[in-house]
Amino acid sequence: MVELKAAPVLSTPAENTFDQVEPVSIDSSPRRTDAELRAVYEVARTAKEIRAGQRKCVALQFPDSMLGDSPRVVQLLRAELDATATTTTTATTETTTADEKVYILADTSYSACCVDEVAAEHADADVVVHYGRSCLSPTSRLPVIYVFTQHELDVDDVVQSFAKELGTPVSDDATENTQKLVIMADVTYQQHVAPVADRLRGLGYKNVLATKVVHRPLGSIPNRAIVGADGAEVDDETIDLHEYAVFHIAQPPKSLLLALAARVKSLYIYSTSEDSAGELLAPRTMGLLGRRYAKVLTLATAGVIGILVNTLSVKNYLKAVDAIRKRIADAGKKSYLIVVGKLNPVKLANFAEIEGWVVVGCWESSLVEDDAGFYQPVVTPFELEMALMSDDERIWGHKWWGGLEALTNAPEKEADGEATAEESTTNGNTAEISDDEDSEVPQFDLRTGRLVTTSRPMRNRGHNKTVTNGNGTTAGALPNATGNGALSIRSKAGELATINGVISPGAEFLRSQRTWQGLGTEFDDEDVVASTAVEEGRSGIARGYTVGEDAQPRT
Repeated sequence: MVELKAAPVLSTPAENTFDQVEPVSIDSSPRRTDAELRAVYEVARTAKEIRAGQRKCVALQFPDSMLGDSPRVVQLLRAELDATATTTTTATTETTTADEKVYILADTSYSACCVDEVAAEHADADVVVHYGRSCLSPTSRLPVIYVFTQHELDVDDVVQSFAKELGTPVSDDATENTQKLVIMADVTYQQHVAPVADRLRGLGYKNVLATKVVHRPLGSIPNRAIVGADGAEVDDETIDLHEYAVFHIAQPPKSLLLALAARVKSLYIYSTSEDSAGELLAPRTMGLLGRRYAKVLTLATAGVIGILVNTLSVKNYLKAVDAIRKRIADAGKKSYLIVVGKLNPVKLANFAEIEGWVVVGCWESSLVEDDAGFYQPVVTPFELEMALMSDDERIWGHKWWGGLEALTNAPEKEADGEATAEESTTNGNTAEISDDEDSEVPQFDLRTGRLVTTSRPMRNRGHNKTVTNGNGTTAGALPNATGNGALSIRSKAGELATINGVISPGAEFLRSQRTWQGLGTEFDDEDVVASTAVEEGRSGIARGYTVGEDAQPRT
């Protein structure tokens, strides 16, 4: 061990001042010209739509990778709006001015693919311009102008890569031509899909279909419409994707890979990243599905499930939350609703009593990466539905979808249905209580083979028995309820909370397992000492605090 001769230096040495630090370039790519920025960010179209909608306050939402261009994009957009205002004045002989306010949303509250209505409303915006990749989820309040941005692509290299993988085209005879292709791309490269498809058709590949961007997350290809050679849309029901190879330009989101895993014959990705630009990759999507199914099995034995609201902008997200809560309750499990911003393991680790999470978000953000480092499984609503099924009903057919659109309400019980095991019959002042707790099918962890007794905590009916009195009234779900309508003793402070007579799992965890239970006193009631006098502290704002009542402002 080295003995310290002097105290360590905790301050910045004088020779390491900021003015002597060499600037580091974050982006090594050459600086774009104004003309290139106008083309990439579609400035002219954006200004035209703003003027057509008579928007006065505009919020520009950029992903982190594009924030460096945001000041120049605002300048170009302002110049375009001014030019549009001048042209309108000349045509109508009216005096108008370009008085639109433009704000930059420097950080998103949730996923970058979703429109951040929360941040836009802080600026009182009446329209949001969303740049870059988008999940196209419909918003609940504000209108949106989508600008996917335009990116260059070597079409010749793309066609050569696809043709090399496909081989020589077969005969023009339709009965022999079995090479069926679907060309699609990330939304930022969507403008290159039609040219690539046309070039492949020119090389002799006759069965080539293109795609266009639409909001259709439950389509055979999520958020895409299939387009034929004549440019007309093709009905999904007339296309069997199991016979088609899909070629995707640029890296797709994981949610799209999982959705297409068992729907298509094969999937190839033309990489546009700097590390592997021009390579044709074949992802192993079946392995991804296997890992997702492992999360489903883990969540199947969870007794407490957290519902993560990862959006406040996607339309009908509240209905989706209600549907999820009902399904969890019907399965005998307990749910807790938590609203978070951007997900990270540290946030969720604060809720140690929750054994699994389901994300309420768009069809892309509801899927959390497998290697994100979360302590408990985080699944999509579809995967939660699989987890809540019984072991004999749960069949993993390689089907997968993300988002909220496919959520439906659980079927209502028939009004004239059979009597449940908890129904009671009246016999004078006696109560006949039937409890099906012992008749429930035991649940085992399919990964370890062990019996799980905490997977259905809200079905513990030991304290939730219905008692019918002789006068026709029903006593509440209390442990000491009697048939004479006597009052029950109120629970003492510090005892566990109950929900309809069932002990709350969260309260039980707080009592038995949490080492820190919040601020309190270390003394018992009889040992409580008198508290010291309360003194008035600082008040005001940082630039001019005041201390006490008579103190002068401190600047």
